[in-house]
Amino acid sequence: MSESENFENSHLHEQDDELLSKTELKRQMHALQDLGLRLTKLNKDQLAKLELSDRLHSAIEEFHRIKSNGAQKRHLQYVGKIIRTEDSDKIEHDLGLYEAGQQAHTQTFHKLERWRDRLINEGNSALQEYIQEHSNADVQHLRQLIRNAQKELKLNKPPASSRKLFKYLREIAGA
Repeated sequence: MSESENFENSHLHEQDDELLSKTELKRQMHALQDLGLRLTKLNKDQLAKLELSDRLHSAIEEFHRIKSNGAQKRHLQYVGKIIRTEDSDKIEHDLGLYEAGQQAHTQTFHKLERWRDRLINEGNSALQEYIQEHSNADVQHLRQLIRNAQKELKLNKPPASSRKLFKYLREIAGA
């Protein structure tokens, strides 16, 4: 290989490295913007639980005041730029813990809803199964709540007793 060909090949590899690094930078910026978007979906109380700088906190609040979709996208770029100056790994970790807790809460909620529906629709068989799993339940009170909910269902009344049953199931579960 001649010296000029060697120079051209090394120069091309440098350009490839530069392209990869630009691509990687874009990928990182998009990840930071996605993190910023996840932060904007939290309410004020949820944001307060995370350790964020005042600058980032203000930028997230500003995002909610912006109504234009294009302006929100530009502002997310700004939020991503701010996150770049912060400990994004810690923010990601804290947000992940928070989201995991929310997901666990949602799963528990759905499980209680399924139990309520089974107790109303299946009657005694579901009740016996529930009592085996939750021995601390007041069976007499539970039967009364189920009967009232079934009665409401038959008469097409608002589900007040169904809500009371759900509330009691939640108390038993400690959720």
